[in-house]
Amino acid sequence: MPIEEHLFDKLRIELRRGALSLGVLIALREERYGYTLRQVLEAGGLPIEEGALYPLLRRLEAQGLLTSEWREEGRNKRFYRLSDDGERVLAQLLSEWDAISRSIVRLSEGNQ
Repeated sequence: MPIEEHLFDKLRIELRRGALSLGVLIALREERYGYTLRQVLEAGGLPIEEGALYPLLRRLEAQGLLTSEWREEGRNKRFYRLSDDGERVLAQLLSEWDAISRSIVRLSEGNQ
């Protein structure tokens, strides 16, 4: 693989990691379990592998941004939802995302 492709892949993964965290928080304004969360993310253009989703969910829950509970619905499923802290942090992150997005558009259009 040429160095440019390798570098692009590394930077793309780094950029995508933050976007996925934000996407998960947005999607979990409504309670979901892992499979339906993956479907929502994929439909929104942010597909995520199962092996990446569950560690992300555990990290966000450990940070206090999510709550979860096990329920039996045919079989045991763990349902996730934003916590109150998660709601507040999401609002701040969306504001930050909007500011960054506007800045990137301005820079890319040469309107510094």
